[in-house]
Amino acid sequence: MVELVVGIFIFVLAVFAGFEIIKKVPPTLHTPLMSGANAISGIVLIGALLVAGPRDANLAVILGLAAVVLATVNVVGGFLVTDRMLQMFKRERG
Repeated sequence: MVELVVGIFIFVLAVFAGFEIIKKVPPTLHTPLMSGANAISGIVLIGALLVAGPRDANLAVILGLAAVVLATVNVVGGFLVTDRMLQMFKRERG
């Protein structure tokens, strides 16, 4: 029970810290920072794959599966947004 409370406490602190960090970033830098966020999501994805490994179906495996799905969506979406941003800077030949 204590581990759950500590885990929730760390999660809440991480949410507040992340919100404060992102709030101070100017809007023009949000899209370029997606590349860095993709790297972090890739690390989360690897950790989630380790958690969702072959075990009995318990809460950790279910949460690991959810983390795998969400991190994959985040990585793919981040790469699509970054690619779209880079396409804006290409000159059209013609």
